[in-house]
Amino acid sequence: MTQDHNTLDIRREGGVVHVYLNRPDVRNAFNDDVIAELTHTFQQLAFDDSLRAVVLGGHGKAFCAGADLGWMRAMADYSWEDNRADAQALADMLWTVYTCPVPVIARLHGDCYAGGVGLASVCDIRVGVTGVQLCLSEAKLGLMPGTIAPYVVRAMGEVAAKRYCVTAERFDADMAKGFGMLHEVVGAEQLDATIQGLLDAITANGPKATRACKALVQEVAGVANTPALRARTATLIANIRATDEGREGVQSFLNKRKPNWRDDAAVSTPTREAK
Repeated sequence: MTQDHNTLDIRREGGVVHVYLNRPDVRNAFNDDVIAELTHTFQQLAFDDSLRAVVLGGHGKAFCAGADLGWMRAMADYSWEDNRADAQALADMLWTVYTCPVPVIARLHGDCYAGGVGLASVCDIRVGVTGVQLCLSEAKLGLMPGTIAPYVVRAMGEVAAKRYCVTAERFDADMAKGFGMLHEVVGAEQLDATIQGLLDAITANGPKATRACKALVQEVAGVANTPALRARTATLIANIRATDEGREGVQSFLNKRKPNWRDDAAVSTPTREAK
């Protein structure tokens, strides 16, 4: 399945959907259309029970360079109400990607600035090319990374976020991996193979279990380990053990055979050039 939009290139390979920002002439910078199409796309994906994973990347020389200059010029004349509505649309888009029920893998290359860092931060797994440059550049413009902050702080950690939000310094892929922003840093020629390895690992697991695991991490992250939480997690594991998929997974392991969902797990990653 291939869908070409004005701002997105969407391709389906088996149970995996590849969503690429498709504005290479402006280094995939955000504008109203990009935000609206990303929101709509991930809203639709959330209802696809056959979906196993999403890869989010960008065409051209950069993943995402932040806000489009034309969009920024238009915002200069916005009223407070217009600015509030505009910011809410971005916040809603980020939440829609973050709450996608299946794992979302960010494929990062080139520049990843401002809102681009936010978009990467809402993904579950982030793989970057050696030499990718990241920057929370908002303070240089007298602004702040408002709507992206809840996700950036989780992805980078509070210590790193404090520095790079207030200095607006650039940081590279190795630094980002050092404080947890990136999970993998690879050469451009290894990028797609690395992502394919992650997809193979994800699709070898129980489809419903994978979704449940993602939801579990989001639910318990940062939550105090209270008796209520311990009761909640005990209930969750009891529930999933009683499902058909849970029973099949355990029986296949005990009987030394592949579980029945493995027959539908073959996916492939389209080869892309990371520039």
